[in-house]
Amino acid sequence: MFLSTAAQVAGIVSVFLVVATVTIVGPDRLRETRRTYRERLAAAAPYVGLLVPLLVVNKLARDIGPELSWLVGIRITGWLQTIDGLLLWPLYPEATPQVVVWLQSMATPAVTAYFSSVYVYGYVFLLVFPIIAYMSLSYPEPFRRTAIAYGANYLIGVVCYLVFIAYGPRNLLVEQVEGLLFTQHTQYQFVTAAVNNETNVFPSLHTSMAVTAALLAWSTRDEYPLWVPIATLLAVSVIVSTMYLGIHWATDVIFGIGLGWLSVVIGYRFEDWQPTLTGVKLRLTGIRNAIRSRQR
Repeated sequence: MFLSTAAQVAGIVSVFLVVATVTIVGPDRLRETRRTYRERLAAAAPYVGLLVPLLVVNKLARDIGPELSWLVGIRITGWLQTIDGLLLWPLYPEATPQVVVWLQSMATPAVTAYFSSVYVYGYVFLLVFPIIAYMSLSYPEPFRRTAIAYGANYLIGVVCYLVFIAYGPRNLLVEQVEGLLFTQHTQYQFVTAAVNNETNVFPSLHTSMAVTAALLAWSTRDEYPLWVPIATLLAVSVIVSTMYLGIHWATDVIFGIGLGWLSVVIGYRFEDWQPTLTGVKLRLTGIRNAIRSRQR
């Protein structure tokens, strides 16, 4: 079931990517990319080489991390639930509902189908298309900052998952919150179970990565003006879907938004940095010298 569902996701996202590449990137940029693809691949290789190990580390950490997290992690589920239960107080001061419960009170089959599709297909498309689009630009900075921002996002997220132990609302509020992604579309559970653990909810990486992609889209609004509203709509939909489907608390989402913003800042800060052994050595030397100068 996992392979068939993964193939379905790959097939549908591939169609989206082809359509978006033709309409948003455009034939002129595609022809130029085809002529200069060797140079562009060579320029992108160090950053892809940086991102791929981080993705592997992220996968390994998700596999072995929960066991380590139970030994050293901080249990914060109760705090997340408490904060979540206060966020709607201005609207409902007498009987404040949990944000997730409030969202699911408006659930319909059509809305559930939309947010389930966005959570699975839209999310993957939102992250993959920028890689194609920014590789098609004649200058490397957008691709570089994207690769670095993605890597920072995953790295910080993995650390948070090791440090913080938290269950999502569908696992805690079983009588009030339904895991709509899994009860209404059971095939998706095989894909999500392969890449995530039920205690890895703080912060929401779906949210942080979606925010990262949307902010990076704004940075290329002159080159790809059509991509900005599409990325924004998808990012907002992904963020809402994480709560509507009962996967994340609103608190996870708030911190996920902050992580997305921070990752983009890191992407801008290090977009000119060459991820090589020499570059790492120079960067560490610079940090060491800065620390010593402040101590004097």
